[in-house]
Amino acid sequence: MQAVGRRYRTQLTLATAAVLCGPLACHSARPLTIAEAAGQDVEATSLLGQPLRRPSVPDPARQTYEQKLDEARRAYDRAPRNADSIIWLGRRTAYLGRYRDAISIFAEGIAVHPGDARMYRHRGHRYISVRELDRAIADLTRAAELTAGHVDEIEPDGIPNSLNTPTSTLQSNIWYHLGLAHYLKGDFLRARAAYREAMTVSMNPDMLVATSHWLYMTLRRMGRTAEAQVMLAPISREMAIIENDAYHRLLLLYKGELSPDSLAPAGTDALNDASVGYGVGNWHLYNGRRDEAARVFRQVLAGGNWPAFGYIAAEAELAR
Repeated sequence: MQAVGRRYRTQLTLATAAVLCGPLACHSARPLTIAEAAGQDVEATSLLGQPLRRPSVPDPARQTYEQKLDEARRAYDRAPRNADSIIWLGRRTAYLGRYRDAISIFAEGIAVHPGDARMYRHRGHRYISVRELDRAIADLTRAAELTAGHVDEIEPDGIPNSLNTPTSTLQSNIWYHLGLAHYLKGDFLRARAAYREAMTVSMNPDMLVATSHWLYMTLRRMGRTAEAQVMLAPISREMAIIENDAYHRLLLLYKGELSPDSLAPAGTDALNDASVGYGVGNWHLYNGRRDEAARVFRQVLAGGNWPAFGYIAAEAELAR
């Protein structure tokens, strides 16, 4: 991993004078301060300048999340300096849409455990949720530095999949989210570097399709069509996917094996899924159908699932 980290840092240096923003200009917005958000149930300001209120979690999922949060809080009360207690309190808080509170919890964790990469990994993720992308990049870059040269480890799921089988690792999540933060800023050169690192630790079909999907889109936005096609070679219909089915289907769309109309079950609209909707919109965009891309991005935003990565990406495109 030390050589990997050096390659990433080298590409960051090369990118300093050449930030790529794709077909549209870059956009930045002043993030909502914690003071501004307090007492308003406002967790973030969108990249279009709109307040984003705390998302509601429907029952029975909400009841389960609240129960798990109560358990995490009791564990924290018993051992407030324990790293795992802090992490789970932060993660369980975030699952209920309380991203600002989760960020504060992880900040406490960093103060107590400044050498624990997991604190920066999780805070970086939630900085993405609240659209503070530069802070996300700083945290995730620090997490990558702290894990360089270390053996990777499975990251336990807070919301287990149907097989109760974790599909990601600490390092794959660090690089994946770092690539996403750069991508959302329109910095495709840095995103490519981070996703390349993520590919080296994407060791199962689920993580492979998730990373391949974002790397493929990054390469297409950079005009690296031939390189992007190479990413599709390992992708097949027969892959044993547990939870990243949307990314898998999108990759099959990019291969020409599925049509946009076939990405969702009969009687449903695939574009209402933020991940699928953004992928389809971006597919239109890098193939020159800008008006259709904008229409799809607006449909994704109409769905209202603002914490979803596909939603944030669609928001970023419309903001440019």
